[in-house]
Amino acid sequence: MVVSTEALLGIALIELGLVVIPGPNMIYLVSRSVTQGRRAGLISLAGVGVGFLFYLLAASAGLATLFALVPEIYLTLKFAGAAYLLWLAWNALRPSGSSAFTPTELTPDSHRKLFGMGLLTCLLNPKIAILYISLLPQFVDPSRGHVGTQSLLLGLSQLIVGVGVNAIFVITAGSVAVFFTRKPRWSRIHRYLTGTALAVFAVKLATDRTAPAAAP
Repeated sequence: MVVSTEALLGIALIELGLVVIPGPNMIYLVSRSVTQGRRAGLISLAGVGVGFLFYLLAASAGLATLFALVPEIYLTLKFAGAAYLLWLAWNALRPSGSSAFTPTELTPDSHRKLFGMGLLTCLLNPKIAILYISLLPQFVDPSRGHVGTQSLLLGLSQLIVGVGVNAIFVITAGSVAVFFTRKPRWSRIHRYLTGTALAVFAVKLATDRTAPAAAP
């Protein structure tokens, strides 16, 4: 296999941990679904999926090579990513933190605008940039062959998990929002679990000494 099973499972588990953590994508999709319905949420999710694909193609096209040639850029982005993950963890764990399932009210939008806003939200989401720029290269093994192909396969694993889990959020957003409103204790548990996972990912990212691999 070009990519090991361990690498595929690793990036999938990291994406699962990131996608359940309240961030720009989740907040927008949940708010849109609760305010305008599941159809609007799924159209917005299509835009998010295209945003994932944009980052995936960029990563496969040679970001790893750039980082291997200029390691200072990679290190700067890696530590910036770790700092951002710690900030998200703090926002989830602090006493006054709120759940993504306490959405803000949004005015109804057209299908075109829903797709465009989903795309823009994803492209401007630091978590996605961090995943592809800082985390993905750590799962690439030059001994297994072309780095670009490995990045593509690993990114597809992330994309499937990200879109799939977000689709579940869109479909269940209304019910979960009502449940967390009635059961604030479970909302706190959700925040604590996701905040802890974020902190663990941040520490792992900051302390990992693996260098990015250049494409052959």
